[in-house]
Amino acid sequence: MAYGMALAVLADPTRRRVFERLRAGPRPVNALAAGLPVSRPAVSQHLKVLKDAGLVEERSEGVRRIYSVRREGLAELRDWLDSFWGDALEAFKAEAERSHKERGRT
Repeated sequence: MAYGMALAVLADPTRRRVFERLRAGPRPVNALAAGLPVSRPAVSQHLKVLKDAGLVEERSEGVRRIYSVRREGLAELRDWLDSFWGDALEAFKAEAERSHKERGRT
């Protein structure tokens, strides 16, 4: 149930903002923290939680750590969300077929 962990982790608004900033590409902590209403150490803590959930990865460049979205970490969450779309289409199809049959009887 990795999607449950991803949902829980992304429920925090500040953490979600940090994660969304990575959409534009890999960034160091300082760039991610710029303009946020929390300290750089707090952003580092949010990144640790995101990393532990498998949503981000880090690499070292000298003394800096560069963070990026871990696409594989989003796969299960995306599959879970996509299943809602599939279920909704199936329900729509069933209702359309039922409605069509009822109209044919009158």
